[in-house]
Amino acid sequence: MRETFAFGAGRVELSEDGAVAAVLHPRGRAMLLDDGVVHDPAHYWGKGFVITSHGSHRFDAPDFTRWRQTGIDLLYRLGELELRVGRRFGEHWTETYEVRNTGAEATTIGSLAISTPYRDLYSSSRESLNGAVHAHVWTGGADSWTWAVPMDGSGPGLGLQLTEGELWAYSVESRDAGTGSNIRGHLYLHPTDHARAPHAMGGQPQIVLQPGESHRWTWQLGWHDTLEAFHATRRPMIDATTLAAEVGEEIPLQVADHAQGPATITSDQPGTQYVEATDGKVTSRINVLFHEPLREIVERRVRFVLDHQRPIEQSDSRRFSFVPYDTETGLRVLSGAWRDWSDARERIGTALLLQATRDQGWGDRAELDEALTGYQQFVTDHLLGDDGTIKDDSLHESSVRLYNFPWFARFFLGQGDTSTAIRIIDRYYELGGAHFLAFDLGPILRELAKVEPRMRDHLTNHAQAFLEYGDDLPPHEVNYEQSMVAPLLELLIAARQEAPDAIDPAELTRRLPWLTAFAADQPDVRMRHVPIRHWDGYWFGVLRQWGDVFPHYWSILSAAVYLTWPRDLGSDNAWLAAAGDAILKANLVNFHQDGSATCAFVYPSCVNGRPAHVADPLANDQDWALVYALRFGSFA
Repeated sequence: MRETFAFGAGRVELSEDGAVAAVLHPRGRAMLLDDGVVHDPAHYWGKGFVITSHGSHRFDAPDFTRWRQTGIDLLYRLGELELRVGRRFGEHWTETYEVRNTGAEATTIGSLAISTPYRDLYSSSRESLNGAVHAHVWTGGADSWTWAVPMDGSGPGLGLQLTEGELWAYSVESRDAGTGSNIRGHLYLHPTDHARAPHAMGGQPQIVLQPGESHRWTWQLGWHDTLEAFHATRRPMIDATTLAAEVGEEIPLQVADHAQGPATITSDQPGTQYVEATDGKVTSRINVLFHEPLREIVERRVRFVLDHQRPIEQSDSRRFSFVPYDTETGLRVLSGAWRDWSDARERIGTALLLQATRDQGWGDRAELDEALTGYQQFVTDHLLGDDGTIKDDSLHESSVRLYNFPWFARFFLGQGDTSTAIRIIDRYYELGGAHFLAFDLGPILRELAKVEPRMRDHLTNHAQAFLEYGDDLPPHEVNYEQSMVAPLLELLIAARQEAPDAIDPAELTRRLPWLTAFAADQPDVRMRHVPIRHWDGYWFGVLRQWGDVFPHYWSILSAAVYLTWPRDLGSDNAWLAAAGDAILKANLVNFHQDGSATCAFVYPSCVNGRPAHVADPLANDQDWALVYALRFGSFA
């Protein structure tokens, strides 16, 4: 049996043991995971675990329960600790957690976690848009919050804000081959995760309780029409409008009147910096980035890939390809059957970076031309079929992957070989590409249409096909994701530019919230406006770690949409431009001073109990971020 409590215009259902089993949106949408393949009562909201100097415990069935007219009180006994939980419902939903040391000796709490199993999953595009939420999390101390928004971007969303105490981490469980790329997992909020990941998110505190002492925090949840309306109820101690700047520049900070913290921050060294403010009782922090000028980053990266990421040990034109590189061992990586490490696919982004560098007038022109000529020969010898088909890999038998086609067409176009680019695009459509959302397709078709009119027909027919799909998009490598919605909008923008009367502007504006809902505005340069992706560390990295990647380079697909959004559509173009710029700059964090890079920064403190908040040592496919920075960035 479940007890139901009114919560604003929605409802909360508590299980017999007092945990939160379900939260129903005012419009009927489930906000939490349902029992099934991944979810079960052991992961219900409010359950969790603690790791201490005297032992570790999970808490599930309470030792004491008191039902009240407006909620419930619970008591868990965890060795020498007592955890008391109070839940109250009404216009708002408030939860207070208090852990007390009942023993005779001091106890150090190294990790304390509360499950918040938001319904963040991709069963299909239609089911996601109409029945799932994006869960945006910020654990920056006293200013911590979460925002669970319907995936179609509609309101209201569910905002959680800390009103007492501090949260310093979030972690993820239930990520494995069974859940794959379509389920984000169970999210846990932590007052600390020091025992497992002391380095995470600017550093994790330890909570030391003397006999009789307690530690307490409270959060409040409410329904809000928009993220802006939710933020209007908050009073953060520290924030910043801009989170990235060049080395030597200053970033202005906003510090509350009741708090102490710096008014500005600067650095003469590139990298991220955490900045804190305190009111003397609790502390909050944000994360900013100082980066070198884009030209320095690009030229250093180009130097590195030419020196380290070409398999020069090969005897034929494969020696001009680009392959992943393990920055820990100093070895280039052999792909075997793992296609995301092959010498094709996304690795062409590195060749496109060389083209963009050359076209910008940067780097050594002769060296770049030689490298690109060699790469073109490699593609012609080993990847490109006579009919325009692009292979996945030069060394192994491979299936056709439609994503590859526009990328290689872009490369040949950049080399001045328009006929080959057209042949590749024609083959893409012969293979069913009109029902697939490849990247950069709209802009390429518009460029090729200048010399071949049927490219315009491909564009308009493709756009029309996806207008007819509505919200029931065909699944791609993930059932539904940001890198389906962004290419969809990019395609529609290009089709409207080519034939303004053929695309109803309302079709664009209706879909834009699908894209913006993937991100929020956490005060961390890695996260602000950066869409959620939570599988790339596994597929592209050497650590093979699932979990949220912030930022992942394909976030730049959102930037491309924001920065080319038609000005006549009545959207907030200033906001879109700022968000696009923030995404491009955030991705600079993945490039190191020696020219190496990381393909994935797995952000949570832990995933499946293993420490994370770590940059994967593999330099792989992240160079697309620099390609788009050169194409769209105002700082190029």
